[in-house]
Amino acid sequence: MTQRLRLIAILLVASHSAFASPCQFESQGEGRVAAIGARSLRLDDGREIRLTGIEPTATTKQALTSLLVGRDVILRSADDTPDRYGRQGALVFVGETEISVQATLLAQGDAIASGELADKDCAAALMASEAEARRQKKGNWADPLAIKNAESPDDILAGIGRFVVVEGKVLSVRQAGAMTYLNFGRNWTRGFAVTISKRMIPAFENAGIALKSLENKRIRVRGWVEGNTGPRIDVRLAGQVEVLGANEPTGVRP
Repeated sequence: MTQRLRLIAILLVASHSAFASPCQFESQGEGRVAAIGARSLRLDDGREIRLTGIEPTATTKQALTSLLVGRDVILRSADDTPDRYGRQGALVFVGETEISVQATLLAQGDAIASGELADKDCAAALMASEAEARRQKKGNWADPLAIKNAESPDDILAGIGRFVVVEGKVLSVRQAGAMTYLNFGRNWTRGFAVTISKRMIPAFENAGIALKSLENKRIRVRGWVEGNTGPRIDVRLAGQVEVLGANEPTGVRP
């Protein structure tokens, strides 16, 4: 191996380790993949596994099929408590690799980070994988409309019932009862808004975000689109909101 190739290999390993190492939770079992769903898989012993940390795109199932069908996998998570559908949530690793399947999908642009992981270091690593795919316009991010513009509420409303990513400037922060509203439009009825329950405030404070400080800040928010007249995203996890730097390039279509 030439010195140049050796250096490239070292850099790739370091890069992969940066994405993977924070997500090495306790092993919650292993098995062989028998079938693939859009964001889940079934092992040959019948267990249904939900891939935590991501939401699917149009290419997720195909990418998962290429990566996992017939492969032996290790499951890692903080616990193995099943969800209401009986699925075990986990980060999935092929063999002894340190790179989760979730990180691989995100780096390829074949999934969207959900912002659901409570572990800050692991969540940041998955976000970094997605950010690199966005930067290179890979997979899902090759679509110029993959990130919705908060100033175009009709485009966001067209995605009602879907998990989307929206960027824009928060024009005002208002509290009404137990709910805080981040308003992106001057018409509160029709403009895009983010809703945050009062019980979520401690989680944002722990993440170093005071909700009132978001006024006039550019943010990126991800979640399920709701609403009839104006689109809404109900934020239930602090990881769904990213504060963008003043010089950070926007991902929305001009």
